[in-house]
Amino acid sequence: MSPEEQADQARKEEGASRLFSGRVDFLLSAPQLKFLPDPTVPEVAFCGRSNVGKSSLLNALTGRRAIARASVTPGRTQELNFFEVGEPTLLRLVDMPGYGFAKAPVKVVDKWKNLVKSYLRGRQVLTRTLVLVDSRHGLKDVDREMMKMLDEAAVVYRIVMTKADKVKKSELDATVAKVAEEAKKHVAAFPVIHVTSSEKGMGIAELRAAVLEDALGADWA
Repeated sequence: MSPEEQADQARKEEGASRLFSGRVDFLLSAPQLKFLPDPTVPEVAFCGRSNVGKSSLLNALTGRRAIARASVTPGRTQELNFFEVGEPTLLRLVDMPGYGFAKAPVKVVDKWKNLVKSYLRGRQVLTRTLVLVDSRHGLKDVDREMMKMLDEAAVVYRIVMTKADKVKKSELDATVAKVAEEAKKHVAAFPVIHVTSSEKGMGIAELRAAVLEDALGADWA
C-alpha cells in the first residue's frame, strides 16, 4: 500500500470502529422467509460450519460480549438472525444457520438448506456474504458446497479464516495459500482472504471496514 492508501484504510477502520461502537441491536429471528424484515437497508450475511466461531466473530466485529450467542451445542441456530447497525439503521448483519453438524437430523439439515438457499437467491438487499473457515482445518466439503451455492446464486462472498491464533504461523500461511488457490476456481469468491482471530483481535479492524464498504459502498467513510 502507498502512504495515501494506508491513510485511507486507517480512516475507514476508524470510522467503522465508531459506527459499530454505536447502536447494534438484535432485530428478529426468521425461521421462514415470510418472517424476514422488510428489505429496506443493505444486508451482509455470515455463514460457516458449526463451531467455526461465527458468534465470536460477530461479537468481535460489533465490540460486544454477547450480541450473538455462542452456543455450547454447535448447530443449534436454525434461523436467520438479524442485527441492525446504526442510528438510523444503515445496514443489517445476518447470522445464518451453521452447517455441517453431523448430529443434526436429516430433516433439520434439509430445512436449513432450503431456508439458506431461498434467502441467498431471493434477497435483493444482500450485498455480500462472509464464508467463515476454521484456520485449523481449511476448506471442508461442506464449505465447498456452500461456495458452490453462492456461485450459483451469483452472491459475491469473502472468505474469512477464523481462529488464526490457534495454529502456528507456518501452518496458517500454508492453509491460507491453499484456500486462496482454491477460491480462484469460484466465480463469486472475492480475491482477498481475511485472516482473523476473535480472541486476539487479529484482522478485526480490516474486516469491519470491509463489511461497511460491501454494504454502503467505497465512499461510505
